[in-house]
Order: sequence, then C-alpha cells, then structure tokens
Amino acid sequence: MKKKYIIALFIFFLIVIIFVQIAYKLSNSGNNISKSDDSDILSIKSYEAVIEVEIYSNKNTNKYIINQKYHEPNIFKQEILEPENIKGLTTTFDGENLIIENKALSLRKIYEKYNCIQGNLLSLICFVEEYKEADKKEETEKGEEKVIKIELKNSTNKYEKYKILYINKETNLPTKMEILDINQNRTVYILYKEIKINKISKEEVLGN
Repeated sequence: MKKKYIIALFIFFLIVIIFVQIAYKLSNSGNNISKSDDSDILSIKSYEAVIEVEIYSNKNTNKYIINQKYHEPNIFKQEILEPENIKGLTTTFDGENLIIENKALSLRKIYEKYNCIQGNLLSLICFVEEYKEADKKEETEKGEEKVIKIELKNSTNKYEKYKILYINKETNLPTKMEILDINQNRTVYILYKEIKINKISKEEVLGN
C-alpha cells in the first residue's frame, strides 16, 4: 500500500513539473465550437476550453485531455480529464496563490504569492501575452482559417521557439495551436475540442 502511494505521489509531482515548466504537443480530431461574441481573439477577457494535448519527446508520446478556465487579469484553472491515472489533477491560480491538488490521492500543495500562472505553455492567454511582446509575427490565411505565427521573444528553451494559432474565420474561435522547436519541428499540438470566449465569470473559474 505504501509503495502504491509513493508511486502516485511521484506521478503527481511529475505532472506538476510538466505542466508548469516544460513544452508540449497536441492530438488531432474534430471539435465542438460555437461562434465567438468577441471580434478579436487577441483581446479576450475570459475563456473556458476543453483541449486535447499531445506532447512528443525523443522516446514517447503523451496524450492528455484538459479543461482550462481563465478570467482576466490572471485567474486560471486547469484540470486533467484524461488519462485516468491522473484524472482530477488540478492547478488553480487565484491571482496570488498557486494551488495544486488531486482529491482522489488526497494531495494538495499551496504556493503562496506565486509569480504569474500565465507562464503555462498550454494556455490561450499565454499565447495572447506572447503575441503582444513578440518582435516577429506573421498572419496568413489557409483555407477557412486565419493563421498567426509568432517567434517567442528571448526564449531560452529550444523546444519552445515558435507558436502558431489557427482561428476559424467564420466563428472567430481558435481551432488548434502548435508549439515548434528551434528547428521548427512540432513539439506540442493543441486541439480545441470545445471553447467559449467571454462567457465565464471569475467566480466560475475558481469554483466559488
């Protein structure tokens, strides 16, 4: 029993490290998206999304389904829905503190006065902030989508050098995002299965 708990604890903190610090990639399938009320995705005030994530490394590929919620200026919550063995692993930033927990494993850790959850590479708001700071950005169209590519300013992570966001021209909502390494090879692929823009309150993000 003790051995199982140690393994679960190890998995818990491994996933925390992955989702707070490292680069990722996402899987490709259909999505369920409604029309956005906002004419500019780069000026969103809040969003809620279910994303499929695929992260590639030299040795394997890891897949996740994640629920994300955000409200300006810096309220963010992310919960893993799949795989089953880490289902319920949640990271919440309330504007000041970072709370990491998994109720199924009775694990909870609070980092007080944590500095900026927007560093989460998988979040849409992270892309928006990086777009505003990027020196090199490119906007094109590809079929039914608008494509925004940015080179991350002062990036020291060779696995996270470029980001590409695809936006449906009819709904004006993101459909997918790619993170590329220094050689422009895809390292993370994010598919937006469901997304709502500017329709969630701060209280709903925090679960209050």
